[in-house]
Amino acid sequence: MNSKLTDELDLKQTISPDRLKGLWRLMAGFRGVYLGALAAVGLATTAKTLTYFLLRYFVDSYLLEAVHTYSLPLIAAGFLLLAAGEGGFTFLSGALAARTSEGITRRLRNYLYDHIQHLTFTYHSKMQTGELIERSTSDVDAVRRFFADQAISIGRIFLQFTINFAVLLNLNWRLALYSVVVVPLVLLVSMWLFKKVSKAYEAYQEQEAVLSTTLQENLAGVRVVKAFSRQDYEMGKFEKDNWEKFLRGKKLLTMNSLFWPASDILCGLQMLAGYLIGALMAINGEISLGTYLAYAGLVVYIIYPLRNLGRLIVQTSSGLVSYSRVMDIIKEDREPLQQGDFLPKAAPQGKLEFAQVGFEYEAGSAALKDISFTVQPGEVIALLGSTGSGKTSLVNLLPRFYEYTSGHIYLDGTELNRYPRQYLRQNIGIVEQEPFLFSRTIRENIAYGVNREVSDAEIEAAARAAAIHDVIVSFPEGYQTLVGEKGVTLSGGQKQRVTIARTILKNPRILILDDSTSAVDTETEAEIREALQKLMENRTTFIIAHRIQSITNADQIIVLDQGSIIQHGTHAELMAQAGMYQQIYSIQTRIEDELEKEISGV
Repeated sequence: MNSKLTDELDLKQTISPDRLKGLWRLMAGFRGVYLGALAAVGLATTAKTLTYFLLRYFVDSYLLEAVHTYSLPLIAAGFLLLAAGEGGFTFLSGALAARTSEGITRRLRNYLYDHIQHLTFTYHSKMQTGELIERSTSDVDAVRRFFADQAISIGRIFLQFTINFAVLLNLNWRLALYSVVVVPLVLLVSMWLFKKVSKAYEAYQEQEAVLSTTLQENLAGVRVVKAFSRQDYEMGKFEKDNWEKFLRGKKLLTMNSLFWPASDILCGLQMLAGYLIGALMAINGEISLGTYLAYAGLVVYIIYPLRNLGRLIVQTSSGLVSYSRVMDIIKEDREPLQQGDFLPKAAPQGKLEFAQVGFEYEAGSAALKDISFTVQPGEVIALLGSTGSGKTSLVNLLPRFYEYTSGHIYLDGTELNRYPRQYLRQNIGIVEQEPFLFSRTIRENIAYGVNREVSDAEIEAAARAAAIHDVIVSFPEGYQTLVGEKGVTLSGGQKQRVTIARTILKNPRILILDDSTSAVDTETEAEIREALQKLMENRTTFIIAHRIQSITNADQIIVLDQGSIIQHGTHAELMAQAGMYQQIYSIQTRIEDELEKEISGV
């Protein structure tokens, strides 16, 4: 991780079934600052309370009894200093709370993003992208608001109540007790609401993630939507999910709104009763006028904060729920990239042996069964088969994206799972079936696969090898051309050749070409094949293809069906035996001959 703050704390250690305890652990490194914010809140509250004490003195001693112990300018200066102190400490508490909240969430975002990068392929295949985005943005922001506002506000309410109630007891203990009769009832209602709102908010966030996923899928597949004119269908699907979010949001807000009238009535009646009792006591001479005025101000800072408790209950519950949702990701085990007891200093030679290998994505559903074959260094292995036959599953075992569940795979004579994943991935180059480019320059996309500074000459050489250099230099900005999100400014074939250039620049010992020429025309495919031929020398290469004409020169051709090898040999050997390979070759040859005749008009 790049962030020093992230390095200082493994956030996985902050996970706790007790969410408040977990949030406290999350504050590691910021607790002193946050306690300083709470202390500033206490000082601001004390300054406000002293203002009413000064008011009591001013009324009772200066106005009514004309005891001028202190001059009027000094009393005025006292009011100003207390007001300045209250404002200053309030500002300080906000600044310290902001520093804490932003620091914690910055560390949380960095850690969460890094953690997601290191989760397994299995996790990503099961987790919806929209859900991850929602938890990484909305939920993290809810945690930020918890520290920035909600926790400090709860501390403010507690301190205001404690300090002012203590002062009221000093003024008149009977009046103080009369003023808090309603407090236990408000607290009970608040706790009841807290439990209800927590469940409602969690349901609301789950539906918001569903809505985000719907939106993300629609935007990612906008070309398909437009091509098939399915805007109305997509709108109907979105409206259905949005309506469900509306219903859950309405339920959440209804629960929140129930607290306000109840708390307003209870707190209003409490304050009116307090004013009436205090006034009667002042009339009867039990307390002074100054004491009554001080009480009238102080009681507001006991009762009024309770009115805000409902808002804080809703917001605090949202922060706690969001913390749990974020921690659900963090508690997932990372993919151990360095795990392995065998780490060669040199790159692998590329000899591979599959011995009765089996693999299951889920228990009881075999994707590969009894796969056995041997690959010598520098050989080209072609994998052929129908969709779902296990071609991609087989090559995904090599960089340990997934772990084989039975049998053995040996790389240069050593069990594959003894090699660290990072070592394997540094020495294996992959060109995916669906090319992906980042919204960066062409140069940055080509250089993405190497962790070092690369020269323009190296970039250009890789582009030439992938038969994309002439296309790139035809753009006004050349290699500095921004390709747009996912490479939308390039054609399918151009994107594929850029990804091939990226793999070539990596200079791996083992190549995996997952149907990497499917998006290019025959002429361009020939150019790429010719350029790759030299680069594949002394490199073990796996080619997944659907066109037999592109793999006839492979050293070995493996035909897969339903996860098993049904044919294995060279092109000549497989053509000499009846089977799927011969059938596919005949069908593809006949189709191409018919197309050539149609094009030539024969």
